[in-house]
Amino acid sequence: MAKITGKYEVLYIIDSTIGEEATAALVEMFKAMVEAEGTLTNIDQWGKRRLAYLINDMAEGYYVLMNFESKPQFPAELERVMKITEGVMRCMTTAVEE
Repeated sequence: MAKITGKYEVLYIIDSTIGEEATAALVEMFKAMVEAEGTLTNIDQWGKRRLAYLINDMAEGYYVLMNFESKPQFPAELERVMKITEGVMRCMTTAVEE
């Protein structure tokens, strides 16, 4: 029988120059998207960290890791929204093996 839901994690980096309120708003927006489509199991805000290499001439970013369960179609939609959202520098979604 086919799986109805899967476990995923998404790590994304927010531009650290946009300010604390805008950063919190982006984190809350993505959290609400996940909760609307699935189950958020964990959100870990790593905070501001130095990047391994410059992205858009910036050396720091705000890292957030979210673990969630959802239908297999949702992670692609979440990543699509993250890529077009102003303030998100990078994002990566992976399926977590059980």
